[in-house]
Amino acid sequence: MARQLILVIAESAESLEKQLKNSRTASQKERLQMLWWLKTGQITQHKTLAERLGRDGSTVTRWLQKYRQGGLSQLLTIKSAPGKSPHLNSEALAGLQERLEQPPGFKSYKEIVDWLNQTYQLNLTYPTVYKWVHYRLKAKLKVPRPQSAKQEPDAVRRFKKTLPQPC
Repeated sequence: MARQLILVIAESAESLEKQLKNSRTASQKERLQMLWWLKTGQITQHKTLAERLGRDGSTVTRWLQKYRQGGLSQLLTIKSAPGKSPHLNSEALAGLQERLEQPPGFKSYKEIVDWLNQTYQLNLTYPTVYKWVHYRLKAKLKVPRPQSAKQEPDAVRRFKKTLPQPC
């Protein structure tokens, strides 16, 4: 005969059922369902619980250990991978955004790469800086169009005066 499963569940069956209905993820629903079955007395054996959940016995044991150690909050926490840290720290990002908003701005992305290297000692590549500035900060490098060295300043002024005025 199988060993009886003894677990003291602090939450009431009604609160577990309410949380079960309101839970969004399947993993949380599984774990709450397990506690609800145990609290209502529908299941009393470890093996039966594992079969009903469709999980291995070791998984159910691990879930029960989590509940015993930290309660419901420990049982329902789902760990996520930390991920890679961004190339630009918050200080450098704020400084770059501020500098992009200033009137002279930057003439090229290479100039931004050099500025980040000098100011914040960040050795970033051109494509990295381009992606940060263009896609994440949504900034555009505003560079005036080139003018001919042969162009006369008076001719430009006269041309602007003779343009028809909009109605």
